[in-house]
Amino acid sequence: MSDKLKVNMNEYLPLRDVVFNTLRQAIITGEFAPGERLMEIALANRLGVSRTPVREAIRKLELEGLVVMIPRKGAEVAKITEKDLRDVLEVRSSLEELAAELAAERMNDEVKEKLEKALKEFEEAIESDDNAAIADSDVDFHDVIFEATGNARLIQIINNLREQMYRYRLEYVKDTEYHTVLLNEHRELAKAMVEGRKEDARKIMKRHIDNQEMTVIRNIKEEN
Repeated sequence: MSDKLKVNMNEYLPLRDVVFNTLRQAIITGEFAPGERLMEIALANRLGVSRTPVREAIRKLELEGLVVMIPRKGAEVAKITEKDLRDVLEVRSSLEELAAELAAERMNDEVKEKLEKALKEFEEAIESDDNAAIADSDVDFHDVIFEATGNARLIQIINNLREQMYRYRLEYVKDTEYHTVLLNEHRELAKAMVEGRKEDARKIMKRHIDNQEMTVIRNIKEEN
């Protein structure tokens, strides 16, 4: 566990949320490795807080699938398995293919501007080589697509999977060789949706998610 655990204090958030956000960020960015134990006392000392907000944060992280409780050992950072990845991406692929198709059908001028802005910010993030920034701008790009559907239920379901998806998203953006492919897929996807090509948008989105799955599985196997 790193000695440098950055706490981003926010006067508008309760301490337990600040601790949760700090630990969550450390997990999804890989500062805490899969399988690493999370000791309440050690974390409390590093964060300069009592054990209570740490314990509450760990429980919340467990609910989101980022932490698992091991009998007689305690909390550990959840490992990324090929089965978990496939389960999450099967669901994500179906939802995002539908979103791409609906977005292409319902695209308006306001959303087109937002999509263009999100694509530009994604390009800038790719150029920066900052993996966290790439992952966040990737989220923003896809959020514009979800918004374009105008389907509140679809957006709600996707948001419920957001945390699980984010961890895998960070895993595939770590592969720098994949960045050019990722950017080109975003460009193709945006063009198809803006031009109202529903079927093309769906196919591009499917290929986009499939490529991510293959990239992460390859990375998992190399790490093991």
